[in-house]
This record gives sequence, structure tokens and C-alpha cells, in this order.
Amino acid sequence: MIQPFIRNHQYNLIQKQMDLLQLTYRTVSDPKVVESVRDSAEAKIIEVFDQATDAQQEMLAAISTLKTAEDFQAYGRSLEPYLIQFPQVTEKQIKKLFHKNKKLTLPHLSTIPYNRVTYLGWLDISTNKMFIVYDLNGQVIGIEGKFTPLNKKGICFICNKHEEVALFSAVSKSKPVNATPDYYKAVGNYMCIHSDACNKNITDVTSLERFIHSVIK
Repeated sequence: MIQPFIRNHQYNLIQKQMDLLQLTYRTVSDPKVVESVRDSAEAKIIEVFDQATDAQQEMLAAISTLKTAEDFQAYGRSLEPYLIQFPQVTEKQIKKLFHKNKKLTLPHLSTIPYNRVTYLGWLDISTNKMFIVYDLNGQVIGIEGKFTPLNKKGICFICNKHEEVALFSAVSKSKPVNATPDYYKAVGNYMCIHSDACNKNITDVTSLERFIHSVIK
């Protein structure tokens, strides 16, 4: 029996390749071009599953056999049982992550689709704070920082899509050896205000994990 092995951002990448391949079937008549796009889609999917078993790779490679809209829908649905769920953290666990924040605003955990989440993110508008919870190599990490809305769309550094963004700025724990007691370093970047949109768009966690490392180390 194949165990869940697909993370949310990987599933998004698969969907992106599916959309591209479907568009190619609808708009391109040259068989060689279609074949090239089909081979490229399969290769890009297999590439992000470099530790997949033979059975898992066979399941993923089935994208090369799809033709109709029904085929693509069925393929997408067939992969859903193999999505890895984000750790279902409790309110108590979240409060522990942000123990210095005595008036912490909590997300609505009961409404979160944990199999379609790369990270948990939410806002506290009353304090202009943004919170991120992420599973970094098996350790659940919490980061909080200030957010400054742009009131317009921009490119999110996490999902690399054009969405409504804010400047998220967190204080890094890293300090020089001879730092003064009042020294601090802020690390900031533009990210989606709405984490649900970001979680639907993200196809690579490299930028997110790099940012988290810059804050916690």
C-alpha cells in the first residue's frame, strides 16, 4: 500500500503542469510540440520526487497518458489520497509557540484543510501582526512579525504569484558576538496577506524555508 507522499506545494506543481498540458492539447496541433510539453510536464513532476519509490513514480508518470478533460480530473482526484497532511496543531501548541504574546489571536483551526496547507498564516489586524506556523524538518516553528499592507497587489516571495501582499517583518534571533544589548536585526519581505491564496499557489518551499532560517538562526 502506497503511503501519503505528496506535499501541498508539490500537488500545486502537479496541477500547474496539468493545466499547461491541457492548454497545449486545446491550442496546439503540432504533435511534436505536444509531445515535448507532455515529456517536460512528466520530467518536472518526477524531478521534485527524487526519493519516490517505483510505485510512486509510476503513479505520477501517468500524466503522460492523459488526453481528455475527464482524464485530467480523474488523475488529480487519484492523487488526493496521497497528500501529506500538515500537522494538526492545537490551540495549546500554538500558544506555546508564541508564549510571549499574551493576547494572541488564534486562527480558526477547525476550518483549515490540513491536506492543502504548506504553512499556517493569519493576521491580527488590531496589533498589525502576522503569524506563520511551519513544519521545518519535523519541528513545528512559529514566527511572528509586523505587517504593513501595500493596499495593492505585488509579487509574494513565498508563492511568487501576483496577489494582495504586505511587508512582513520579523526580528531575527541572530546577533553578532559583540552586539550591544539593544541590538536587533529585522528580516522582511513581501508576502500574501491571505495565506489560503498563498497555499493554493506555492509550488516550492525554498524561499519560505530560507526566510524562516534567517529569522530563527
